[in-house]
Amino acid sequence: MCGIVGYSGSEQAALILLEGLKRLEYRGYDSAGVSVYSGGRLNVVKAEGRLQVLSDLIGGGAAVPGTTGIGHTRWATHGKPSDINSHPHTSNSGRIAIVHNGIIENYLKLKEMLISKGVEFHSETDTEVVAQLIDYFYSGNLLEAVHKAIDRLKGSYALGIMSSDCPDTIIAVRKDSPLIVAMSETGNFIASDVTAVLKYTRDVIYMDDGEYAVVTSDGVKIYDGFLAEKTKPVSYVDWDVSAAEKGGYAHFMYKEIMEQADVIKKTVMPRIKDGRVWLENIRLDAAFAKKISKIYIVACGSSYHVGMVAKYNLEKLVRKPVEIALASEFRYASPILDENTMVLCISQSGTTADTIAALREAKRLGAYVLSIVNVVGSTIAKESDDVIYTWAGPEIAVATTKAYSTQLAVTYLLGIYLADCCETIDEAEHARLVAEMLTIPEKIERILSEKEHIQYLASLYFNNEDIFFIGRNIDYALSLEGSLKLKEISYIHSDAYAAGELKHGTISLVEDGTLVIAVATYHNLIEKTISNIVEVKSREAKVLSITTETDKALVRQVSDNIIVVPDISDMFLPSLAVVPLQLFAYYVALLRGCDIDKPRNLAKSVTVE
Repeated sequence: MCGIVGYSGSEQAALILLEGLKRLEYRGYDSAGVSVYSGGRLNVVKAEGRLQVLSDLIGGGAAVPGTTGIGHTRWATHGKPSDINSHPHTSNSGRIAIVHNGIIENYLKLKEMLISKGVEFHSETDTEVVAQLIDYFYSGNLLEAVHKAIDRLKGSYALGIMSSDCPDTIIAVRKDSPLIVAMSETGNFIASDVTAVLKYTRDVIYMDDGEYAVVTSDGVKIYDGFLAEKTKPVSYVDWDVSAAEKGGYAHFMYKEIMEQADVIKKTVMPRIKDGRVWLENIRLDAAFAKKISKIYIVACGSSYHVGMVAKYNLEKLVRKPVEIALASEFRYASPILDENTMVLCISQSGTTADTIAALREAKRLGAYVLSIVNVVGSTIAKESDDVIYTWAGPEIAVATTKAYSTQLAVTYLLGIYLADCCETIDEAEHARLVAEMLTIPEKIERILSEKEHIQYLASLYFNNEDIFFIGRNIDYALSLEGSLKLKEISYIHSDAYAAGELKHGTISLVEDGTLVIAVATYHNLIEKTISNIVEVKSREAKVLSITTETDKALVRQVSDNIIVVPDISDMFLPSLAVVPLQLFAYYVALLRGCDIDKPRNLAKSVTVE
């Protein structure tokens, strides 16, 4: 949930660190800091607040000389946001400085041990314990001291470590938190995400759990958990640099909403050959697909909402039982799995801590794990039996949009593929679904072309403090995502309910002027959804409905305002209807003056439980 960047080379480090941290600020933005070696010591500058506060403090980096340094942007876990709790943290001697992403679960026990040895602590963080512990073990060999300290740690971590005794060296190590190493002609890097280094290089090494990297101005060496040197492949990042920039848009979220038609094409088109779905390079074949007795879908947040849509579609297409589980609950529910169980993990980052833990539990119990992931080389991608990448490119805004849409698209591909393997659809249905799926991008473009209407509707309702979303079947799953988007970035209290459950308590909250957003795209249940709309209208609610061309005349009669999306097969409706929900949330947040890309208390990649 924090961003790490480090550099050792021939250029001024602080300038590069600030540039990298700017690219990583989506990972945390309640404080930031840098440590740069200069004048025989580690010079640490850190500040509470956004990265700009730190940048102003050090003159955009110019005030901090030196060519080797580490930087950090924080999302607080242990200790409130403050200058003292900001990273980098140093040991009492000033000899060791570290930056950390993750949580050290046994930090209190280690802290007590160090205090008993006379070590004095200054912050409330778990990270300071690591700095003090490394210094405690240090006797001239930094890598060995780090290794001894790591052996005592329990939890998750990506660490960047410097010592004043090693002027041009950064040591990096990871467990369950993302970390990459990158190489360029003018120096070498560590970072939480490739976006931090794309301006300087495209050559990266994806570190695995338990590996150590020693990064100097001259090169990079990788060591295994026994400190034996090893060779790792260098990957070339082929993202366009502009994909990680705003490109003239006011916000990353708006840019990423507008990119959705294009990224869905990139996700789907390479997987359609001769009119059929082809999922190459996965072991899931027809023989195993037929043996699958049950499918679990495990995810968090918006990915969980993708899983809800997938449950409806997979059960309809493949005729196998599908259970959807929150990753944070999965391990503790004593799931019943065996070798014929398929567990589908969905994660944008591939580093979501709860989803990683669920994946490992599924593997321990003998299940087959297939993951849908955006980030190549991430922990979830590496530990799964198979992975299908979404190819959404970098998503910078904290509130997901294009990653959600590409995850949906992959679940459609997977559903059709499994149905084909299991012979639960015929050739004609396969062809029809593929043809319909290929129309999604063009229909999204049509919706985006009418964004001014959605902006106008946002201007009518942005002052509401309580908003309810209702829907049935896939519309209910979509209501959950629409509600989440709104609350994430506008801070309006918002909840989503299955429309048929209104009379079981929720309708007591509906009163004169309450805004109810009715997602009414699922034609098979449109009459029942209209009845639910009438129920809230009779309590003087204001109703904004999202519906299709087919049903717009009926829905308009019972709504104050409507948004219309093009007709498409039921299973693909969420890909269209989510776009106006995203735009509505965006425009409401804009009108309320919220920080859209960096909503309070949230971070992009949730790497802690």
